[in-house]
Amino acid sequence: MQRPITGFHQDDEAHWVAELACGHFQHVRHDPPWINRPWVTSAEGRKAALGRLLACRKCDAGAPPDER
Repeated sequence: MQRPITGFHQDDEAHWVAELACGHFQHVRHDPPWINRPWVTSAEGRKAALGRLLACRKCDAGAPPDER
């Protein structure tokens, strides 16, 4: 299911994690050549990504919301 990004936080290893409207979290890395997400690397890029849709596999699996 496609869910909008509502915010971001960093995990214990300082990797960026998107907070989705459904309550799930999803890592959003910029690791070319596999994942090209340069917007993750700046505050402006992350702010511009708010509302962007990401495929939530946790919703597809019926998982409960994540907790920090």
